[in-house]
Amino acid sequence: MNASPSHRPHPAEWTETQSLLPSAERDLPAGRHQFHKEQMMARIHEDLRTPSRTSGTSPVAPVKRSNPFLRRTILLPAAAFALAGAVVGGLALTGGGTDGGKTALATGPALTTSIGVADPKGAPQLLERISLAAADTSAPTPHKGQYIYIASKVAGTHIKTVGDKSEVVSDELHSRQVWNSLDGKDGWLIEAGETSDKGITLKSDVPFSGAYNALAALPTDPDALLQRIYRASDANRDPEVPRDQAAFVAIGDLLFESYPPAEVGAALYKAAAKIPGVVSVDDAVDATGRHGVAIARENDGERTEWIFDKKTLRFLGERIVVVKARAGDPLKVGTVTGTSAITERAVVDAAKQVPGQVS
Repeated sequence: MNASPSHRPHPAEWTETQSLLPSAERDLPAGRHQFHKEQMMARIHEDLRTPSRTSGTSPVAPVKRSNPFLRRTILLPAAAFALAGAVVGGLALTGGGTDGGKTALATGPALTTSIGVADPKGAPQLLERISLAAADTSAPTPHKGQYIYIASKVAGTHIKTVGDKSEVVSDELHSRQVWNSLDGKDGWLIEAGETSDKGITLKSDVPFSGAYNALAALPTDPDALLQRIYRASDANRDPEVPRDQAAFVAIGDLLFESYPPAEVGAALYKAAAKIPGVVSVDDAVDATGRHGVAIARENDGERTEWIFDKKTLRFLGERIVVVKARAGDPLKVGTVTGTSAITERAVVDAAKQVPGQVS
């Protein structure tokens, strides 16, 4: 992938390549957020895509993932700038500081929200309903030569440290557009404040593991699918990330900035229902302020939430919320460290083509 020299990832986007960056560029103290460690699960997705990795392939640039989950978040071989962004909107703004202009968008106060009530017993039933809704879809099947187009709104909150001073800063809510070919080897990204208005190429010899063809090749039996996810996780995850959390994050990333075939999407939700610690949440808000129900899992005081429309159970977006205070951590309960909202998902005939536009 050939990214613009001026484009470099937000601290919340670092994955396993973080250790390769000069120390002067590390705004985020090591070990500050567990979800940043979860981003090292990028390699899981590559293992899900193929039984074994292609030898001689190595990351050439940090992963572009606005969402720290994920997601993100978040993920994939470093040459694939494709997974969804951290996002927030419709949320109260409190406290915080600025980043001195180092990152153009990271100038706002911390993003905060109210915390929904979690129900440990509610997840299986809700995920069964979500799975049925995902399987019953009239979405078009993409064909060779077409691209998956995802438009979203993204933002996030992170800790910036300069010398011995740390402060909480946030990104402005901004737009993101991603195009990915079905094989995951070609695509385009336009993200306000992160790329030029024209965007950057996502062309790479290392396919995006959330590409349509890769997802279509996954098993649709929930047990087999979950075991495959666990095997990939066990082989690649950071030892500090719990096994079940790594699997939950991996599934969320496969669902977010992608277009899974109906039967695969349904299987991923059913697989998630089998992960210990997964809960339902009665109310969660996506980046654009849409309220919904959520499927979530807590780890190290932060809860990763997949948000769905309360009526249609359509996937709306993701967010990560601090739900438990940690000694010495400036991120307070209710802080939204990453959030996103999918605003459009479609099949188009060419990269950089938007739905309804003639190619």
